[in-house]
Amino acid sequence: MNWTGRFAPSPTGALHLGNLRTALVAWLVSRHESGPFVLRIEDLDPLVSRPEHAQQQLADLEALGLDWDGSVMHQSTRHDMYAAAVDTLRADGLVYECFCTRKEIASAAQAPNESTLPGRYPGTCRELTATQRRGFLEANRPPALRLRVDAEVSSGIVVDLLAGRHEFAIDDLVLRRNDGTWAYNLAVVVDDAAQDIGVVVRGDDLLSSAPRQSHLGGLLRLPATQYVHVPLVVNANGDRLAKRDGAVTLSERIALGESAGDVLRLLTASLGLSTDINSPAELVSSFELDSLPRLPWTVQLSS
Repeated sequence: MNWTGRFAPSPTGALHLGNLRTALVAWLVSRHESGPFVLRIEDLDPLVSRPEHAQQQLADLEALGLDWDGSVMHQSTRHDMYAAAVDTLRADGLVYECFCTRKEIASAAQAPNESTLPGRYPGTCRELTATQRRGFLEANRPPALRLRVDAEVSSGIVVDLLAGRHEFAIDDLVLRRNDGTWAYNLAVVVDDAAQDIGVVVRGDDLLSSAPRQSHLGGLLRLPATQYVHVPLVVNANGDRLAKRDGAVTLSERIALGESAGDVLRLLTASLGLSTDINSPAELVSSFELDSLPRLPWTVQLSS
């Protein structure tokens, strides 16, 4: 098995404890198998991505003792690769323009007698006539690009190395948004193949995306990957951890008097790993993927 792993944050702010915990697991999964570990900055959206956030994220990973191989990939430099992937799909008749708004999609999915699976795009724009398409363009409604999924493909199965077997809907997912921004599902599939990623470790909020991405990768004739979806970190109310919950970033923990080593040991304790360490390298030889928790980590935070 190819154990090349990666961590791929979006540079929209500082990494919080949940992000750092996932990065640690991803690093350990690959390093335990002597596999390469690479980084990718997912800065597709120029409205929210900031280079200073990316720099801070890399610095935080280094402070915890997490290293990586090779140079850091930036999605903002790879527009031509995404366009080429869409061209491949278009040549196979698998791309169409979609003029739907989010509100229209939500309304269609809730229509009476609607058989569409929850979260599945209902296919409103699949078979637009030339007249309908022209009308949308004349009304200044730029289209998104969607993947045309065969009717018999309604769902897909992912067998996760940690979360087990799950089945989720596969729909006509967006490849490029109507503002021209490349979609996450397309970019991650193209970039994982470009970086030769064999095992994708990420938060389990993305578990439902795995069958869609596997299906898309197959259409692009790209190598398959394995998945490890790590349970999320939640606050005392059981909600997904957010920056408003208190001291959740490395710099905030340091401001409270903790060291980077203290934060590392907090993360290893949450994973059931040894806390008698000063570096993640001390965990590599004894690390076992099967021993990781299957439930979310509820963290108590100081304001």
